[in-house]
Parts: sequence; structure tokens; C-alpha cells
Amino acid sequence: MSIFKAYDVRGLVDKEITADFCFATGVAFARFLQQEREPATVVIGEDMRPSSPIFADAFSAGVTSQGFDVIRIGLASTDMLYFAAGKLNMPGAMFTASHNPAEYNGIKMCLSGARPIGKESGLLTIEKFVTEGSPLELRSVGVEREQSMVEEYVDHLLTLVDLTTTRPLKVVIDAGNGMAGYTAPAVFKRLNFDVIEMYFELDGTFPNHEANPIDPKNLADLSKAVKKHKADIGLAFDGDADRCFLVDEKGELVNPSALTALIADRALATDPGSTIIYNLISSRSVKEVVEENGGTAVRSRVGHSYIKKLMAETGAIFGGEHSGHFYFRDFWRADSGMLAALHALAALSESKGTLSQLLHTYNRYSSSGEINSVVSDADAVMKKIEDFYLSMGSVTTDHLDGLTVDSADWWFNVRASNTEPLLRLNVEATTKSLMEKVRTQVLALISGK
Repeated sequence: MSIFKAYDVRGLVDKEITADFCFATGVAFARFLQQEREPATVVIGEDMRPSSPIFADAFSAGVTSQGFDVIRIGLASTDMLYFAAGKLNMPGAMFTASHNPAEYNGIKMCLSGARPIGKESGLLTIEKFVTEGSPLELRSVGVEREQSMVEEYVDHLLTLVDLTTTRPLKVVIDAGNGMAGYTAPAVFKRLNFDVIEMYFELDGTFPNHEANPIDPKNLADLSKAVKKHKADIGLAFDGDADRCFLVDEKGELVNPSALTALIADRALATDPGSTIIYNLISSRSVKEVVEENGGTAVRSRVGHSYIKKLMAETGAIFGGEHSGHFYFRDFWRADSGMLAALHALAALSESKGTLSQLLHTYNRYSSSGEINSVVSDADAVMKKIEDFYLSMGSVTTDHLDGLTVDSADWWFNVRASNTEPLLRLNVEATTKSLMEKVRTQVLALISGK
């Protein structure tokens, strides 16, 4: 399996991803940028994993060997790297394996203006250049310099959300020993919140729990802390802090679709009649809320490169994914966990109630969460599922991303993983019992039992 994935590069440190590989990828990236007539300076950021500065050094050497200059912004969250690429209008590379365990690292690359690079938009070309090797050409070596962007990043975030008249809130933040431990202090020192910090020490070995808040077990400590401190809200960031998950005052996980709907509601109050993007495993409530507020809801495939492309094509002001990624037109259409968190805090401080009360209007359905099943032939299994439901009648199907089966009171999506032999199932229905019935039925078809 190639370490060039659908949206980034990711692999095991020293086994799949090495300093030599990073040098070769830096060379290949520069060649690709030259082919795309991009600016001849690359912005490089890195997370707190022990291998990140080593790999960033090697990548930078590869880039500068091709005559390109490099700006090193040092420790950064992925959304800070996107900010730098947008603000400076230069291509960028971020050294991170996001929420993956400690033994992994990776590279997220983008074009100038923080435009995404996915498999169809450049990664295949970069991979080809790495595999083939690059011809040796005598070039003048580019210059590497350092430039801190953290204060400018915070400045920009605080121009996008008005937090000047907030009521006092008690906020617990679990950084998971990831990059929010670096960015959150820079943001919250400017704000009037009572912040309780959890796991802010930068440690790429993740001694407390994996920095993967989509797995409920990694939210247990945050949930306990919110209840113990009688906090108004809990924020959990993943390793590179481009995703944010919320815990309400009861210590319960907030459905990411409810947060998508809340931010969409706020965005449409500012820009009436605008377009909002949501991915196809988001709750039906997102589309309903957008349309109730006079906006246009556009459904997307799962994945940041698809959502960003669709935002550019439609002029959308905001996009949300059920996986905790939130995209903002005024943040170069890039995803920012911190900006999503600030919107949630602004909305909560403007309301007179609790977070669960605020979000009640957006929680309209019962959902299964994502369920993974190991399959040897995903296409064959999806065909079997589609045939079964079409034979029942009164359903519609589509193949925007995997298979979606839609009925009046329920829907589900099954889609193959880009990286593993897995089929991912998401079910939603008007009641919990109906959701469980559909979930059980689909899982039986997947397992063949």
C-alpha cells in the first residue's frame, strides 16, 4: 500500500517515511510546483512529533535543491500552515500524521492560497516524480529562512468571530498533547474565558490518550473534567488541531452535524442567501437548517479536497464534515478546528442557556455513528446491498460517494475506505429504534450472516 493517500502522505516512521524519502518528496514537490507555475517559495510547518523537524529539514533541503526558497514557520497546527499559505499566497507543506498514533508521520501539501492537493490534483504526479527519481540538474540552491506566523494567525481568527462582548464561560480544553497545546494559549490569552487546560504539553508520544477525538474513549477525560469543574463547554482537538469536537455541560459528545448546523445558521445570518456545503454523511438536519434560514445546501463527497473544490465552484461561505472538519470561505476555504471552536463559544456566550439547550434545535434525528466492517470486495458488497433495498421499493439510491440509500424516515451510506479494506457505514433515522433496525439489517448484509 502506497503511503501516498487520497489527501496526503502518511506512513510509519523509519519504515515507510524516512529522511531520504522526505528529501525526494521535497524535490518532487518543487518540480510539481514548477510545472504548475506556482510561486517559487514553499512554507513549511511541523507538529510536535519527534521526527517532524528531522523530516521537515530533509524536505526543505529537497525543495531548496531545486532553486526554490523556503519559509519555515516552525511549530504549527495544520490550520496555521493553511493560514500562512493563504496569507503569503505561497504553496505549503505541513509535517504531521494528524490523529494517527505516535509511530506515524506524514505530509499535507497545498498550493498557494491554501488550495488543496489531493490524489486527482497533484499527489499522483508528486508520487510519480518520487518513484521515478528526478534528473540531476545544476541549479542555484534556494534560501531557507524562519518566520513566526502565530500572532498573525490569531489576529486573523479574531477578525472572523466577534468575541468582544462574551459572557463569562468556563471552558475545558483537551489538546491531547497535540498542537492545540501551542495554538490555544496564543488564542485564549486574548479572550475573556476561564480556561482549564488538559494535556497542553507538546508530546508526540501521546502519553495520556491518542489525539483522535472521533473515538469516544479519547473524550472520557474531557467529559469527566467538564462535569467535575461544572464547565459550560469542553473542546477536544486532534493531533494537528485542524479538527475540533465539543462536549456539552453534561459531559456528552456534541454531534458534529449539530455544530455544522449551528455555524451554518450563524454564517447565513451574516451572509443571507449564501451556499453551505455539507458532506453526505452529515445529518439531514444540516440541509433543513440551511434551507430554513434561506441558504442553499450543497451535498459533497467525503474529503477535504472535494469540499474545498466545491466551495470554490459554488462560492460557498462555509462547509462542514461529520468527521469534525469545518471549512470557511474567509479562511481560504481551509479547515480550522480553532475557528469552529470560536464560533461555538461565540454562539454559546450570546445565548442565555446551556450548550445542550442551544443545540437542541439542531439534533433532530438518531444516528449510528460510523461503523467499520472488514470486507474483501467492497464493490460486490455494495452491489448486494443496493439490489436488496431496490427490491423493497420506496427508496432512492445514489453513488456520489459509495452507496447512499434514502427513504422517507431513514437513510444510510456505505463507502469503502481509501486506505484500508474497510466498508464504512453511517445510518440515520427519525427514531432510535428505526435507526437500530436499519443498522442491524445493513450490517447483516455486509457480514453475509
